[in-house]
Amino acid sequence: MTETPNLIYIKELAAGSDTFEQKLISIVKREFPEEQKEFLSNYNTKAFDKAAENVHKLKHKIGMLGFETGYQVAIDFEEGLKENNPSLFAEFMLILDAIDNFLKTI
Repeated sequence: MTETPNLIYIKELAAGSDTFEQKLISIVKREFPEEQKEFLSNYNTKAFDKAAENVHKLKHKIGMLGFETGYQVAIDFEEGLKENNPSLFAEFMLILDAIDNFLKTI
């Protein structure tokens, strides 16, 4: 995976407002672990329809944190899960792991 998480998009949204930027970051830091945990729970029980819904939520954070290719992987993975095809799981997990590690540093 060549993409790495960043705050470029969040900084653009904040348009120089440190308060708004920190609010967005705190929302992502609070919601991401919960959504990731719920996704893994649904995936591990093979509730692929529910896991697809989780991926749908997560993909917005993936895009927000600067993943362009990763965002497309999330779209493709979400569609695959709807068809009971989890073949992009390992690639998707690399993205989630990168985000998880990044969020611990900011």
